[in-house]
Amino acid sequence: MITTAAPDFAATLPNGGRLMGLDVGTKTIGVAVCDAGWSFATPDKTIIRKKFTADLATIRAFVTTQSVVGLVVGLPLNMDGSDSPRTQSTRAFARNLLPLALPILLWDERWSTAAVERAMIAADVSRAKRAERVDSAAAAFILQGAIDALTRA
Repeated sequence: MITTAAPDFAATLPNGGRLMGLDVGTKTIGVAVCDAGWSFATPDKTIIRKKFTADLATIRAFVTTQSVVGLVVGLPLNMDGSDSPRTQSTRAFARNLLPLALPILLWDERWSTAAVERAMIAADVSRAKRAERVDSAAAAFILQGAIDALTRA
């Protein structure tokens, strides 16, 4: 099941359980995970994209080792909320994740990378370290927004 509605996503999940956040780019996929109580999201790693079958295998291994019960995928909408070519690509990516048999929440990711960049600059993180960490940090930002909505609902 793929949805953009947090309540529908929550209804498909057991009470709690670890969620995985994905920030899907053309060259990389940022990965984050949250605790089973949905309190906080933590950046984990950045996957260098290859062919989708290799990307899926990497994600599947992470899902298994981390006992993930649901996926939150950042949806790159235009500033006016409309779809873009990247939005369509991300929706296709999410459909390709269906073999994992996990519920998928598409979460609006507008401003996520910019917010993470600003925070890293404010923390005086070097340009090289920012480039290395921005994707997984953006995935954590996306996932934190989703779990905040899930726990408020």
